[in-house]
Amino acid sequence: MLMEFKEDMMKTFEMNDLGFMSYFLSIEVSQRNDGIFISQKKYIEDLLKKFKMYGCKPVSTPLVTNEKLQKVDEAPETDASRNMSLVGSLLYLTTTRPNIMFATSLLSRFMQKPSQIHLGVGKRILRYLQGTKEYGIWYKSIGNPTLIGYTDSDWAGSVDDMKSTSGYAFSLGLGIFSCASKKQATIA
Repeated sequence: MLMEFKEDMMKTFEMNDLGFMSYFLSIEVSQRNDGIFISQKKYIEDLLKKFKMYGCKPVSTPLVTNEKLQKVDEAPETDASRNMSLVGSLLYLTTTRPNIMFATSLLSRFMQKPSQIHLGVGKRILRYLQGTKEYGIWYKSIGNPTLIGYTDSDWAGSVDDMKSTSGYAFSLGLGIFSCASKKQATIA
């Protein structure tokens, strides 16, 4: 049935069969009979080289436990454009690495006027990525997949305005297909 669909598409539209996809928009795709694995190992390696962190000592978590960041701290300011580049690169990486979603979302709040502390948090995320380059999302074929959702909130986690950050992740079977981390608009 799939082969017939492919042949009909090729008759209707001008197209070529390039075989299985292996690399698309910095996302590495490994297709097998039992599922698909997507990752961004090369993108992470390029990111580490860009920010001169390649070969750094890895850490086991993207953030220090219970770390609170604030807009105005006593640390000296750092280059805002370089910080924006780092945060933008990390945001793109959340496509295949939802485990850095909260840390990257938290860091993105301080792009306008970043301090050395904010830069240090970005470097810690890079150190975490150094040790977890091989991670990605595995979409495995299973019978009777179950929809599973997780949600959490850091009750009044923002030091600046006492707003909470909430997040969620949904999977169907094994692979996560939707996740987010967002600062709430109002205080509840």
